[in-house]
Amino acid sequence: MLARKSIIPEEFSLPGLASRIHRKPVFRDRVNKARFIAKSGSCNLAHKNIREQGRFLQDVFTTLVDLKWRFTLVIFTMTFLCSWLLFAMCWWLVAFAHGDLVPNRTSGIEQCVTNVKSFTSAFLFSIEVQVTIGFGHRMITEQCPTAIAVLIFQNIAGLIINAIMLGCIFMKTAQSHRRAETLIFSRNAVIAVRNNRLCFMTRVGDLRKSMIIGAAVRLQVVRKTTTPEGEVIPIHQIDVQTESAAASNSIFLLAPLIICHTINKESPLYDLSAMELQCSDLEVIVILEGVVETTGITTQARTSYVTEEIQWGHRFVPIVTEEDGVYSVDYSKFGNTVKVATPRCSARELDEKPSILIQTLQKSELSHQNSLRKRNSMRRNNSMRNGGGSSGTMRRNNSALTVPKVQFLTPEAVGQNLAVT
Repeated sequence: MLARKSIIPEEFSLPGLASRIHRKPVFRDRVNKARFIAKSGSCNLAHKNIREQGRFLQDVFTTLVDLKWRFTLVIFTMTFLCSWLLFAMCWWLVAFAHGDLVPNRTSGIEQCVTNVKSFTSAFLFSIEVQVTIGFGHRMITEQCPTAIAVLIFQNIAGLIINAIMLGCIFMKTAQSHRRAETLIFSRNAVIAVRNNRLCFMTRVGDLRKSMIIGAAVRLQVVRKTTTPEGEVIPIHQIDVQTESAAASNSIFLLAPLIICHTINKESPLYDLSAMELQCSDLEVIVILEGVVETTGITTQARTSYVTEEIQWGHRFVPIVTEEDGVYSVDYSKFGNTVKVATPRCSARELDEKPSILIQTLQKSELSHQNSLRKRNSMRRNNSMRNGGGSSGTMRRNNSALTVPKVQFLTPEAVGQNLAVT
């Protein structure tokens, strides 16, 4: 039996219409992955299965400085207690060998250390010798050369322990990352058009009046890549050039600055559009290095931006103003941004079709004109309701809100303008 032929032609059926509809590319959802650098600057990295643990003991001072405060204080206390106990045992042995601990001692023989009759008194004398308290009740005599040698060794050992422990405490209190607490970054990064090019921008600032000498900013893009040979690189670090790196690698961080990276052919962001950026798994790391003016110690501040923290089509608001002959910085607006007209395409498409930027700017100008016209009409209607008494004021307001004219360029004029720029 033959199949019944449909009354609706095949080209107008549902499968036929669906096949002719232009479908937009569907991007996969971004898989949430761990960030390499936290917002605070700490590295999100765990070291496991380290077999050669003895390498840390070869650099004891750095190991002590890197330890947490609770472990450092425990080691600090136990070092002094152990040294006091060790030399207390030495003094007790000296007194025992000389016969000073005998209860019925002959009165004519002088003791090595006066008034050391037990281990407790030897422990107290050890503390007096090492910390140079010198109460005067116990003292060494010239009867025992061994006691004199022990006194010399304890003084030398006490000086070494004091130098190491005090130096460790000083280095922990004066670590470079303490100064980095007052070096701040904007919460979000932005991508907008600057000088007719797409640019990645972030803002850095210093809260202290003491400056960072020779401050330098580096940008790196961290992403997972696969080589043509099939090798998977989980953390591929790509250096990104900034505007300041073109002439010199240092910045004058007197006031908050906007660090700008022009997205060109050498940039890893060159082929990413706004939609593709949200679906990618890259991470932009910002590193600020410099020498602290007051201490001369090199400090480093770090932060990172994942794709959710990169705002496409935004620009940082100005925060530096001049008031009474003095420049003032409003840090309450440090991370504030505003929306600006920005093409949603990639930088490669923008270089291949420069007219996209002109069309985007024209649409933004037209929308701005429409908003001004609506505002004028609303004010005109309100003035008509209030009466004719305020007609002069309305004329002045309308003259102040005159809509500027937009010049639409032809493709030939666009090419001439681009050649001039």
